[in-house]
Amino acid sequence: MADDQPDGQSDRLGPTEGSLRWHLQQVRDSLVGTLDGLDEYDRRRPMTPSGTNLLGLVKHLAGIELEYLGLCVGRPPTVELPWVADQSIWESADMWATADESSEELIELYRGAWRHADESIEQLGLSAPATVPWWPEERRDTTLGVLLVRVVSETSQHAGHADILREMIDGRGGGDHDDVGDEQWWLDHVARVQHAADAHRPATS
Repeated sequence: MADDQPDGQSDRLGPTEGSLRWHLQQVRDSLVGTLDGLDEYDRRRPMTPSGTNLLGLVKHLAGIELEYLGLCVGRPPTVELPWVADQSIWESADMWATADESSEELIELYRGAWRHADESIEQLGLSAPATVPWWPEERRDTTLGVLLVRVVSETSQHAGHADILREMIDGRGGGDHDDVGDEQWWLDHVARVQHAADAHRPATS
């Protein structure tokens, strides 16, 4: 990921808003980038025992931004999410792509969600009141700033998941993989890690 602030965001916003926006955009782009060069099967196939998959992470985070940085701050999304409307979100319907949902559709949904969220941040500011209806009543009243931190944290977590899933699919490492070392460096590194682990390998009977 680049270290330079893109598009002068920190100049248009206060330093805190600008920094949070910048970091959020970095991990948004990283997540979407993990789908590059993959076919539809690899984008959506489950890669862990719990079914985690790349396109499902995109779908999930589209809903996160539309709700936390849209609905909860008084700016409801202009699109209805079927998995929210029918409550199947509580059965993890937002974590995987159905056969009828295309990559293009879900990626554009995510991009639209982050545009909507960015407008909320610019128009309302971090101190704007927010209400999260599905949180316990005693703590559902909060601010846009608190929700923005939550979204940055969750997006960063899932972008890390996506990097690992991509590496499991075809061996492509994260954005700084080639900056760290070439193929031989990584082979040597893995060998060092394995050697240290072998010192603690359980004895066989």
